[in-house]
Amino acid sequence: MTKSGLDPKKFEAVIDGKKTALYTLQNSNGMEVCICNYGGTIVSIMTPDRKGQLGNVVLGFDNIETLTHSPEPTFGSTIGRYGNRIAKGQFTLDGTTYQLPLSQAPNCLHGGLKGFHFKVWDVLESTAQSLTLGYLSVDGEEGFPGNLKCEVKFTLTDDNAIRIEYKANTDKKTLCNLTNHSYFNLSGLTYGESAKPITDHVIAMNSEEYIPVDETCIPLGGKAKVEGTPFDFRTPHAIGERIDADDVQIKNGAGYDHCYCVKGNEGNVNAKKETLFCTVECPASGRVMTMYTNEPGVQLYTGNWLGGFDAINGIKCPRRSGFCLESQKHPDSPNQPDYEQATLAPGENYWSVAVYKFSTK
Repeated sequence: MTKSGLDPKKFEAVIDGKKTALYTLQNSNGMEVCICNYGGTIVSIMTPDRKGQLGNVVLGFDNIETLTHSPEPTFGSTIGRYGNRIAKGQFTLDGTTYQLPLSQAPNCLHGGLKGFHFKVWDVLESTAQSLTLGYLSVDGEEGFPGNLKCEVKFTLTDDNAIRIEYKANTDKKTLCNLTNHSYFNLSGLTYGESAKPITDHVIAMNSEEYIPVDETCIPLGGKAKVEGTPFDFRTPHAIGERIDADDVQIKNGAGYDHCYCVKGNEGNVNAKKETLFCTVECPASGRVMTMYTNEPGVQLYTGNWLGGFDAINGIKCPRRSGFCLESQKHPDSPNQPDYEQATLAPGENYWSVAVYKFSTK
């Protein structure tokens, strides 16, 4: 059994001819991260609160059956080929128009009907503190062109950070915009109970602009200043403080479901550096999570559509019981020429990184 109470045997299966398993990372401080190669999914993260008590801070599942049949299949998963939305599932490259499945009609969300979070990834390397997974997305899969060879490496560092590094290359010009879809709850999960709301969590962001969207969460075009809006987290604010404000953008996202612009990273596609994006603090537990990325955008999603179903060890997941911070190019970028593009051509190397570092206060 793992520190989170997971039984690795319950993650063993054969899906699409490939074996699934649970992999456990531990660092010198006793922190633990469990990952399943189905979907490249972070299943649990055990990290201490201010009293030193370990607790799981992500929503997940305790067996392969619930993981593969969840009403929320993105819990903790690796998302691709294109994280977030593409308007009407259409984009054009070099004069050719491609049609993707409308996985969230009228748009394509998270790579189509069977994106990377539904795939069994190959285990390329497994050590005590890192796991590297690989997946070959073949030409035409979910409507995308080119054979896209992907790797994602999870590393648990000795300063209590989870570093997620993505690499990819292609034999034909295509789109590539990978991310992780973990739902965090820094209160810590108590088995058999409902997860606590994340509305008390306090966020401070390194962001002066965000992407306004229509009622289907497709960008309206351009960027908007956060100043004077419920989206201004340049100084610390609780998530719940303005989450139901009388604001058309809040209504369009049913709360926060918007991409923020990372100050210092925009216009520097695939920058070889990691910039501080935000710090999230849970006053009740004292846990603090700091996020860094090289990407120009991070999607903040506050679990507005969670429906209260059972997750890991009988924990229920009601509305707004988890928040996501998804590093990425801006939504619908192939149809938005002013945004940083997610195109990848033969001979180019895709590289992206997100770091989630945990501490206490």
